[in-house]
Amino acid sequence: MTMALPAAFLSEDQFTCSICLEVFNNPVTTPCGHSFCQACISYYWDQGGGATLYQCPLCKESFRKRPELHINRTLKEITEQFKEMAKAGVPMDGREGGVEDPNSHHHHLALSPPHRPGEMPETIFTEMMTRFQQLPTPGFPPSYPNDPQPQSPNSEPYSPAHRYTLSGAGDSSPNVPLCPIHPRGLEFFCRTDNTCVCCICVETGEHRGHNVIPAKREWHNKKSQVGIAELELKNLICVRERKVEEIHNSLREIQAAAERETDGTVCMFSKLISSLERCQAEVLEVVEVTRRAVEHRAQGLLRELEEDIAELKKRSSSLSQLALSEDYVLFLRRFPALSTPPQAKDWSSVSVESQLTSGVILRTVNQMMERFGEEMQKLPKACQQSLLDQSVPRPNPKVRRVQEYADDITLDVNTAHQRLIISADGKQVHCGDRNQSVPDNPERFDWVVCVLARQGFNSGRHYWEVEVGAKTDWDLGVASRSVNRKGKVKVSPAHGYWFLSLRDQTKYAFRTESSTNLTVSLRPSRIGIYVDYDKGLVSFYNVEARLLIYTFTDHFSDTIHAFFSPCTNKSGRNEAPLIICPVAKTE
Repeated sequence: MTMALPAAFLSEDQFTCSICLEVFNNPVTTPCGHSFCQACISYYWDQGGGATLYQCPLCKESFRKRPELHINRTLKEITEQFKEMAKAGVPMDGREGGVEDPNSHHHHLALSPPHRPGEMPETIFTEMMTRFQQLPTPGFPPSYPNDPQPQSPNSEPYSPAHRYTLSGAGDSSPNVPLCPIHPRGLEFFCRTDNTCVCCICVETGEHRGHNVIPAKREWHNKKSQVGIAELELKNLICVRERKVEEIHNSLREIQAAAERETDGTVCMFSKLISSLERCQAEVLEVVEVTRRAVEHRAQGLLRELEEDIAELKKRSSSLSQLALSEDYVLFLRRFPALSTPPQAKDWSSVSVESQLTSGVILRTVNQMMERFGEEMQKLPKACQQSLLDQSVPRPNPKVRRVQEYADDITLDVNTAHQRLIISADGKQVHCGDRNQSVPDNPERFDWVVCVLARQGFNSGRHYWEVEVGAKTDWDLGVASRSVNRKGKVKVSPAHGYWFLSLRDQTKYAFRTESSTNLTVSLRPSRIGIYVDYDKGLVSFYNVEARLLIYTFTDHFSDTIHAFFSPCTNKSGRNEAPLIICPVAKTE
């Protein structure tokens, strides 16, 4: 049976949580005697960030151990009864408005409504009142239904009204500030207008009919929320302090990076200057060697011509002497031999020439230096653009992760094309000028200038790095064990090849049916290859810059091997080897 409460004893203030300022929902009572919504007090203590003490939001009493709270079923029952009566439109405190009429001579506690079916018997209600009074509201002494609180009819007409509710009487205090309009204390708070008012403002002024409660009660309610506000501010301060520390750390990292970049740049330009000086010496040596070779050939031709001329002069002298001879027998005997033309060399097509006279070396040097000068002019802008594109590049954490799967890769000489020369440790390969004398075994490539690694993968994750240096052409990636190795082959994922290519020093592409051209802003000198067999993924990285170049996802159904092609040296600048390097973990 639902127990009914007399409406005259009920006020919304008595059922308001001091944290959320709403009617209680699942009220619980702390050891100090204050009541709150279960969710509100739990959230308040949860926001303490693991504090060793738990405080009451109202009285600030501290508890070393977090109190174990249980639903106050008596208060919950009364609260639910109050909610039902509020929905039914029953006026609280016996009338409309939040403050009783000061001229009223009715005493709430004197009311004794008749017992009707469905209502709570007065004895049970008195017992519940007694239990509920154990939950005092801060700032208001507990009151009891049988305590006489007579209100004199001769009291001052504008004295603060006494409210006999479950929370106690709202007695005025001599230290309360006065209303600027009426000579009364500001003992009430208008929630509608969010301001403190006096009793006259509420009863006859512009705040009549507003949502008004005692000011001290609102004060305590708001004080209970100060702790939450302070905690939120501390959290905001903590977040910002961490951001300040993060920025300072970033500045230190940037300063250290700037020093590394400066030292590295100076070192690279010093190497470049040394390289230019060495290149100059080599070009001058080519000129000198060419001159000496031409001079040597010319001297040989001159000696041969001098000998030929001497022989012809000797024959001419013999003919002159024979013409003067008077001995016809001698003349006829020697004339056939001297008159027959000697088998002389045809010198008409012989010449001494050299490309040195055409200035080919100087033109080549000029062209190279012009291109080099153009690239050097682009360098500052390229560096600036790289910084803008990468927004102060940081170490790529993904590169560090893939390096954890580093494998020891070696080349399989039995798969190498005849022109490829493999180092003894199986870590380097370059293309020679002619085919090697090697057996034509089934696993050897005889058309494509490439080689596979000994190690094969059919599961897991794998990573290795290859030094490409300044090579103008190369291919790196993986290939299926079952690929065709004889004759001309098609290189694409559909035919078991997944690799990245460089051509003519600047043209990068991933080899698909129609090659996927790539834009690579920073030229890599070391390539990292990462394979996740189970996901069918192959990725290529610029190791020094710690940047991802390209990723391709497919499906691997066969054992795959690392694939290498140093390409031929058609340009005369691609003779350097591909070198499989030890993987150094990036800091």
